[in-house]
Amino acid sequence: MSLDDASVNPADRLGKALAGDMAAVNTLIRERMASEHAPRIPEVTAHLVEAGGKRLRPMLTLAAARLCGYDGPYHVHLAATVEFIHTATLLHDDVVDESQRRRGRPTANLLWDNKSSVLVGDYLFARSFQLMTECQNLDVMRILSNASATIAEGEVLQLTAAQDLNTDEGIYLQVVRGKTAALFAAATEVGGVIAGGSEAQVRALADYGDALGIAFQIVDDLLDYGGSDATIGKNTGDDFRERKMTLPVIKAVAKADAEQRAFWSRVIEAGDQKDGDLEQAMALMTGHGALESARQDALSWAARAQKALEPLPAGDLRDMLADLAGYVVARIS
Repeated sequence: MSLDDASVNPADRLGKALAGDMAAVNTLIRERMASEHAPRIPEVTAHLVEAGGKRLRPMLTLAAARLCGYDGPYHVHLAATVEFIHTATLLHDDVVDESQRRRGRPTANLLWDNKSSVLVGDYLFARSFQLMTECQNLDVMRILSNASATIAEGEVLQLTAAQDLNTDEGIYLQVVRGKTAALFAAATEVGGVIAGGSEAQVRALADYGDALGIAFQIVDDLLDYGGSDATIGKNTGDDFRERKMTLPVIKAVAKADAEQRAFWSRVIEAGDQKDGDLEQAMALMTGHGALESARQDALSWAARAQKALEPLPAGDLRDMLADLAGYVVARIS
C-alpha cells in the first residue's frame, strides 16, 4: 500500500475535503513564522514546515471543528497553533536525539547547529501561545497550554526511561501519552471546544485523538524495525542505535532469558553495539512474538479511536477520521 495513493490514504482525502481551510492555515503559518530581525528563524522553520509533512495534527483540529458545525475563523488559528507546537517539539527532539534525518531530509540541527534549532523551537512555542490567545477562549488556552507542559514532561520522562531495561509497558504508555498522544488529543479537543460542541462530543474528540496518537507512536516504533527508510523518513534501526526502550524492545526484554537479557543490557544499557546486533535484536523480538504483540496493541488502540467517534455526527468527516485510524495501522498489517 503506497502512502502516496490518495485513493486509499484517508489523510489525503481529509486534506482534499479541508483544502480551503488548510490553505488558510498554511498562509497563517508563513505569516507568523516570519521575523523582521532574525532571518534565521524563517529559514530554519521553513526547512521543517515545508518539508512535505501531511500536516496531520492541524487537519485534525480543522476536521473536529467542522464536524461539530463550526463556521467561524478561529479553527484556522488553532490549527496553526498545533502545527507550531509540533514543529517546535521536532526541532528540540532532533537536538536531544542527535538525529540526522527528519522527513527524509537532513535535520535543522545538522544543517545549522543545535543552538539555532533550540532557539527557533522556543520562538515557535512563543508564536503558538500568541496565536491561541487570539481566539479569546480560556478553555482552548487551558487545553493547549496543558498539552505543551505534558509534551515536555513526556520528553523528560523518556530521558529517564531510555536505556533502562526496567522500563515497562506502563512507563512506555506514559511517555507516549506525553510526547505524542497529548498533542493529538489537544488538536481534536480544541476543535470541538471552539465549535461549541457538547461535553460528550468534546470528550469523544479528545479520546479519539489520544487513542489515535498512541496507535500512531506504536506504529512508528514498529516501522523502525521493519519499514523502509523512505516510508519512515529516517534510517531503519535508528531507535535501536539510539538505545530507545520502545514497545517491541520492552516486550522482548520482558520474555528474555539470562543470556538474552545480557545481550539487551550490552546493546541498550551499555551502548556496546557491534555489527549484526540489530539483526540479532530483531530475531529476538520476532522469536518472542514482541513485534506481533506490539502490532496487536496498535490495532487495539486504532479500534478504540474509531469507537470513540460514535457520539459525533455521522457523515463524511467522521468516516474519514475513522478511516484514518485504520490506515495508521494498515502500514504494519
